[in-house]
Amino acid sequence: MLKNELSKKDRYDEIKHVRIKQLKHRLNQRPLDQLKIYASLFDEYEYYKFDSAFVYGNKLLSLSLRQNDPVKINQSKVKLASLLLHAGLFKETFDYLKDIDISLLDAKTKYDFFCLKSGAYSNLAIYNSDGYFSKNYNEKAINYLDSALSLCTPKSFEWKFTMGNKQVVSGQTDVPPTYFLDILDHDEISAHDSARVLTAMAAFYLKKEDHDKRIQVLAKSAICDIRSSTKETLATLLLAEDLFYSGDLPNAYLFIQCSRDDAGFYGNRLRKLKIESILPEIATQVNLATARQKDRFFNYFFYISLISIIISLVLFMIFIQLRKLKTKEKIIEDKNEELNLVNHQLLAINEKLQEYATVKERYIGYFFDSISGYIVKLDKQKKSVERKIMTGRYNEALSSLNEINIKKERQLLFNTFDEVFISIFPNFINVLNSMLSPQDQIWPKEPELLNTELRIFALIRLGITDTQAIATILEYSVNTIYIYKMRIKAKALVSAEVFDRTVMNVKAI
Repeated sequence: MLKNELSKKDRYDEIKHVRIKQLKHRLNQRPLDQLKIYASLFDEYEYYKFDSAFVYGNKLLSLSLRQNDPVKINQSKVKLASLLLHAGLFKETFDYLKDIDISLLDAKTKYDFFCLKSGAYSNLAIYNSDGYFSKNYNEKAINYLDSALSLCTPKSFEWKFTMGNKQVVSGQTDVPPTYFLDILDHDEISAHDSARVLTAMAAFYLKKEDHDKRIQVLAKSAICDIRSSTKETLATLLLAEDLFYSGDLPNAYLFIQCSRDDAGFYGNRLRKLKIESILPEIATQVNLATARQKDRFFNYFFYISLISIIISLVLFMIFIQLRKLKTKEKIIEDKNEELNLVNHQLLAINEKLQEYATVKERYIGYFFDSISGYIVKLDKQKKSVERKIMTGRYNEALSSLNEINIKKERQLLFNTFDEVFISIFPNFINVLNSMLSPQDQIWPKEPELLNTELRIFALIRLGITDTQAIATILEYSVNTIYIYKMRIKAKALVSAEVFDRTVMNVKAI
């Protein structure tokens, strides 16, 4: 899900750009609201881009100074100090903080001031990483959190968030993050505040057995940062570090790059330096892992190729042996056939007697097809004669033409077919007409033995079922043959399926 949100990053940033553009437009339209609009622009840029936020923070401070408003002046300094802390400028942060008169701050800003002081000291403790000084800084951070708590309404978001932070700063992370979980379960907060809560809550999951939970919490925090267009973010850096040390190098490299881009865009110099110190190590490990993967792939490929060659050689040897074995088997079979020749001959004679009727039926079809081909050749010869005439070889053409009578030859072929067919299937016409009503029965006229309709079904009985073949033999179009067949079947007293089966079952003599 985090990777999916990363792909939408520009879309969320565009929404923030629209809000900023609207505020700048209002600044030109309503100059009397400058102070309020500067504050809104500062809020939009505070966690998005340091330079722009610093510009509007200074404008806010300058306008407050011109108006000689001590309350607004001190509020502006609190905002600027908070911004400087985000950028990792600790000295400048403390410089602003020491100039703030907290007696002039309202309750909310005073709460922000104490939280800011606590954050400055706790961050300083992390940055110094020294046992002696860090302990002192953490004690001061806790004291300022206590001061902030005194200004909170019990059970409010601010109270629960500060209590949770106090647990983190004081190192009490062996217990469940009750306050942070209560916020996530019951408080309606912004995406940015959700990210803050989730990032702080990750400190409670530093044990090895809590690794997956920590990754999940940091991923959710990173998603909230993306949705709120927060560039001053810690979640992706922590997530990249944890993934790196757990061996997930590709994702670690992806998120450390995202963290570097955000830190560079925002202008957090300290975090950028930290990322730049980690990034080469991750990149090196990624390159090494890629190289190892390539080596493994090469080794796999080499071994697979070697095994394939061995298998191919074995198969070839088996093939050669099988061929030799097959040759020997063939010799044995030939000898067995010679020994049983007499029995096979007797069996063959018996089979030929049984197949005689079938051969007879098929022979008629073959004979008819051969004669038909002969007629086609005659037709071609006729065309050849015509070409001779065209070329002036009249004697040759006249001699050939006098010998050719295509119509007579075809009629002779049909008569021969009719005589042979009726001699084999004398009951064919009676069987076919038995499936038709008296007025629809088909009887050939003298001296014909079969007419066109009967010849169509006679050819079908001989096994010539292709309509195109029948049309070619009888010199009709495919459509005409189809109409003949359908018209007769439509008049039949039985279904088309029964009609076809009955025709094919006519017995031969």
